[in-house]
Amino acid sequence: MKNLLLVCALLSSALAQQKYDVKANYRKTEYMAPMRDGVRLHTTVYTPRKSSEKLPFLLFRTPYGTGPYGPDAYRANLGPSSHSFEFEQEGFIFVFQDVRGKFKSEGEFTVMRPHRWNKTGRETDESSDTYDTIEWLLKNIPNNNGRVGQIGTSYPGFQVVHGMIEAHPALKASSPQASPSDMYLGDDFHHNGAFRLMYTFGWLSANARARTGPSEKDSQRFDPGTPDGYRWFLELGPVANVNKRYFHDQVPEWNNYMEHADYDEFWQRQNVLQYLKNITHPVLNVAGWFDAEDFYGPMTIYQEIEKTTPNNRSILVVGPFSHGGWNSHPDGNSLGNIRFAGEPAVYFRQKVQFPFFRYHLKQKGELNLPEALVYETGSNQWRSYDHWPPVNRTADKRLYFRAGGKLSWDPPQEAGAGAFDSYISDPAKPVPFSAETRFSQGHLWMVEDQRFVATRPDVLVYDGAELGEDTALAGRLIAKLFASSSGADSDFVVKLIDVYPGDSKDNDPNPAGVRMGHFQMLLSGEVFRAKYRNGYSKPEPLIPNQPTAIEIDLRDKNHRFLKGHRMMVQVQSSWFPVIDRNPQQFLNTYTVTEQDFQKAEQRIYRSRDFPSHVQVSVLGTQ
Repeated sequence: MKNLLLVCALLSSALAQQKYDVKANYRKTEYMAPMRDGVRLHTTVYTPRKSSEKLPFLLFRTPYGTGPYGPDAYRANLGPSSHSFEFEQEGFIFVFQDVRGKFKSEGEFTVMRPHRWNKTGRETDESSDTYDTIEWLLKNIPNNNGRVGQIGTSYPGFQVVHGMIEAHPALKASSPQASPSDMYLGDDFHHNGAFRLMYTFGWLSANARARTGPSEKDSQRFDPGTPDGYRWFLELGPVANVNKRYFHDQVPEWNNYMEHADYDEFWQRQNVLQYLKNITHPVLNVAGWFDAEDFYGPMTIYQEIEKTTPNNRSILVVGPFSHGGWNSHPDGNSLGNIRFAGEPAVYFRQKVQFPFFRYHLKQKGELNLPEALVYETGSNQWRSYDHWPPVNRTADKRLYFRAGGKLSWDPPQEAGAGAFDSYISDPAKPVPFSAETRFSQGHLWMVEDQRFVATRPDVLVYDGAELGEDTALAGRLIAKLFASSSGADSDFVVKLIDVYPGDSKDNDPNPAGVRMGHFQMLLSGEVFRAKYRNGYSKPEPLIPNQPTAIEIDLRDKNHRFLKGHRMMVQVQSSWFPVIDRNPQQFLNTYTVTEQDFQKAEQRIYRSRDFPSHVQVSVLGTQ
């Protein structure tokens, strides 16, 4: 009983420490801050009730609403995390702003509004709105020290990136977290030309509907009437049915996407990478290894800054998180059935994020962060590097597809095009992306056990030998397929998987009863629409039944396959409904009818002349 009372007392103490009374410690004021074109943006400012020092601003701009609205309605937390209050206790001037055209701000909202070089007069973009907001804050909010930091995750992270472009001189620190960079090539709405149906439908239906004016309510979740997204989207039929049946021209951005199937000027203008010039102030780039929405974005943003601004002060942090999990998860110790060590989310918040802003905005403390701080999954520990990917630390090796469903470091010896594996891809029965029944994709499928599809006849499985020693990968993973299709177009999905030993212990607790013996952990997966193999702006049909090379970037990883584990690769041609169905004809997938979908025989070649493989960067001894 004494032990039980002690545990209860400790839990009560921990909960008490987690609570923070924002209203007792901060004063809230709401403003309508004017931009250069006269449009006013709803801006909420929280200032400490007691402070003996001039304070910096921490700016958060978002299209998701900055409520609760009203002078007496206070937010539960002001800092980036709801699980810790380092920022609130330290003392900042917190600023929350509805972006142009959302919630209580005036103006018109444009999804992923492109930057405009050489603006004149009253011309605006997200960069100018950020600049004008900072200028207004400095002039109108007293007791500030003239220093501003900006932070945000996902779309608010995109706002941070634009704030870095042609930045206000008072912007002294930025942290774009899980920001998209290109919505066609690798972020939320497309991957390598393939349309991300489930997520795009859900996000646009909730956040991009036409509005009549400023309001406290500016988003609404679509109710499909069922939790079974696989069935709902299959019964929906072609994507052209979305507007006809559900949106009825009330989601203009959806119609824009339907009119721009290829990587044309519409998409190219949105690519933020081309605008990242002369970014010299400190930048904390943050990504999650298992981010289903925006992993391409933060990695390419970091890389572009490194390339265009050699004297930059930009660093990269990547942890074992889903989308935004570093701030939304209490400790970051788990993701689905996968367990991590060392409370990585707590470590990031306390040892990286908070010291970064405290140092640059208040010039307090010390900051000893490496160029790249990345969490090595598998071994479950943080690694520090002076460059990402590590330079002169890795060796490129190839995992070859072999006969009998084998995966080997040794290349195949068969000659010609006679060595291949084949399957029938049927759009009427697409491969599901998850074993769970859900309408939205969620965050856990990026590490989900892949045994639920491994026995399907339309999924090829290549299984490696049991590893006799640890094998760590650090850097890019590139799948190079030599493939053919009986159709004129096709999707190809490649997944790299960590297969656990048969005697792996089950998790404890284990409420779902998942057995970890031979668990197939999805480590990395990516899709490629074959008609874009030679360029995203000008699609080209496949020549039926003729082998062709298709290169798929599986993105960066830092993972250690432990001794006794196996490497596995799976190949398939659908990933539904995360990705829309390919009709497997050379057609515009946004205008096809149900009659246009056809079965296709897919072949993956594995010979000396056509050696399909996955190239990995193997890390040397630490």
